[in-house]
Amino acid sequence: MAEIDQRQQRDLFESERSFRLLVEGVADYALYMLDPTGIITSWNIGGERIKGYSPAEILGRHFSCFYTEPDRANGKPTRALRIARETGRYEEDGWRVRKDGTFFWASVVIDPIYEDGRLVGFAKITRDISERREAQLKLDQMQAQLAESQKLDALGQLTGGVAHDFNNLLMIVSGSLHTLRKGASDDPKMQRALAAIDGATKRGAALTSQLLTFARRQSVNPQTVDVTERIKAVRDVLHTGVGGTVTLQFDLDRSVWPVMVDITELETALVNLVINARDAMSDGGIIKVAADNTRLSDDAHSGDYVAISVTDTGTGIAPDVLSKIFDPFFTTKPVGKGTGLGLSQVHGFAHQAGGTIRVASELGKGTKITILLPRQHGGLAVDDVSVTESGGSGTVLLVDDNPEVAAVSTSLLEQLGYTVRRVANAEAALREIESDGIDLVFSDIVMPGKMDGLGLARRLKAMRPQLPILLATGYSDAALNVRGDFPILRKPYEIHQLSQAIAKLPR
Repeated sequence: MAEIDQRQQRDLFESERSFRLLVEGVADYALYMLDPTGIITSWNIGGERIKGYSPAEILGRHFSCFYTEPDRANGKPTRALRIARETGRYEEDGWRVRKDGTFFWASVVIDPIYEDGRLVGFAKITRDISERREAQLKLDQMQAQLAESQKLDALGQLTGGVAHDFNNLLMIVSGSLHTLRKGASDDPKMQRALAAIDGATKRGAALTSQLLTFARRQSVNPQTVDVTERIKAVRDVLHTGVGGTVTLQFDLDRSVWPVMVDITELETALVNLVINARDAMSDGGIIKVAADNTRLSDDAHSGDYVAISVTDTGTGIAPDVLSKIFDPFFTTKPVGKGTGLGLSQVHGFAHQAGGTIRVASELGKGTKITILLPRQHGGLAVDDVSVTESGGSGTVLLVDDNPEVAAVSTSLLEQLGYTVRRVANAEAALREIESDGIDLVFSDIVMPGKMDGLGLARRLKAMRPQLPILLATGYSDAALNVRGDFPILRKPYEIHQLSQAIAKLPR
């Protein structure tokens, strides 16, 4: 019997020794015991590795030393032991503090230990899951970016389809308005009516342009520009726009790199940002416009960029609103005070130019919106010499499937002195071009059939390289692929814009 008792004691000793070695040897987990009040009574190598304390430094101390100051002030350590005692287990993820004062994200489990029905302490397991949390946050961010991208793409597709039809309607209105003015009387009422129609048409065209820029479906004319000079060029416009209660400041680095952008879109984006900043400061304040060079090294964008920022001292943007500010037609302004298209235009401009946009905002302290545009290597653009409306001669082959738009375009061309021959599609245009007498081709991009206007232009260029070709569009995916191959006239256009576009065609 004595031999059996000795063997059992030896086996128990070995079992306890093995368990102690196991616990002490686990490096990925902090495994330790607490007495009923929370004093640390055992410590393993995992605890030393994760939290930085040696056994001599930590044994006898209260486990609350691992908690952050706010958690200790809120009684979280005591509450954790109480929950473990009352429910049989306490489990949470949260911030913990190492010996050196740094923080880590921990997964914590506390189990009560009973002996003969009496609480003798707690078993505590802590694991550092900072890397897992960081990976999850990145995954969540990527999923949010994907969802945002899909939402914006769907909105862009809808926007493009609406804009194409809407610009054709505006084209009919603006072109017909020019004809009406030719024969209008001097009656003040008639002149006011025509002016109202003209103003509404221009406003509609501006709204559609902002929508298309947001959707990154605007046909643009990018060129290499000096950002500092372009900001200086609209300085007076910005001062006028902000009013007397707002102080406008500029901080423009003289060595800012050139960028490749559409000048009109850049200036429109800047005006939109400043006006939006002004509206965020009902009692006045300071708006700072800055431009400097920066280098990005994140996953989506890396390399040299020019940062154009507009900072205000306004009310700031609430966190639940921040994700919606670039949505078209979303606005927090009162009814009649904004279209909700200003920031969506800025967003579309930045991304269409190959850059991005970033927002930093704090309630009550203001907002900073930064457009980041990729650096362009090359010479700066030279401003075009202004071309006024002038007469022309020769025969224009007009290619447009919309009879109403074609009628307006024909009228404008004839007023400029051209003879017009009109066809409805690319196939008919190719047949017409076989006959002599065509001096210029003016074609819409969007047309029914197997070939659109861009395809027609490329076919004609191969057949007759010297033939001048001008394209027009209110919106088209195909227009995104032109990139300077052919000049594009945006709809709706007026007679002087048509005249200028024709005058600039290579002969």
